[in-house]
Amino acid sequence: MSLTGVTIFNTCVYVAGHYSSAINLALIGTTSSPIFSIILARIFLKEKISTVKLLGVIVCVAGILLLLSKGSLERLLTFRFTTGDWWILAGALAFAIYNIFVRKNPTPVKGTDLLFITFVLGTILLVPFYIIELQYAAPVKFDIKMLSIFLYLGAGASVISFLCWNIAIRNLGAGKAALFGNLIPVFSTMEAVWILGEKLEMIYLAGGLLVITGLIIANLKKTYQTI
Repeated sequence: MSLTGVTIFNTCVYVAGHYSSAINLALIGTTSSPIFSIILARIFLKEKISTVKLLGVIVCVAGILLLLSKGSLERLLTFRFTTGDWWILAGALAFAIYNIFVRKNPTPVKGTDLLFITFVLGTILLVPFYIIELQYAAPVKFDIKMLSIFLYLGAGASVISFLCWNIAIRNLGAGKAALFGNLIPVFSTMEAVWILGEKLEMIYLAGGLLVITGLIIANLKKTYQTI
């Protein structure tokens, strides 16, 4: 869990940000990780993929594509994989594997104890690469803005989000929980309107509604067929 969820996943995401656009990162990371999770959960956890869940996945992906392409077919058709895209794809796969390990975790260690151990081991695994990077990368200049960013990444995007995510995986299963990752671009759009003052366009509402509809369909209790 430490290797895949902390060391590899975060490294891939941050490296990808140096090479790829934000749209590509969101598009590839958001759509591929749930799909990887569902497939791996079917193979290793024997979680059933119902026709309803499969339909929900398709609707969610359609909403993501609409949201991130802003309704432009040309933008989707001209999409090309870059070095950064491959990095984020690797990160999405690593996080999907992390989901499987969380679900299979047989130990009595749960909650914040599990999270603490996972982060500590993940940090230790990063140390050798950090030392190597010190030899050629420019030193980080710390200021109030930089510290505030680290505080948010450490407390919000790591501790709080990982704790909530682990609880969700245990209650819903790795495949179903992964579907909720499709809400990331929806929340990103809402925050961009609220915090950055960006204009709310109808295409954003349509994409968000598609994603939410897909989640509702995928979580319907009544199913008729599984694979």
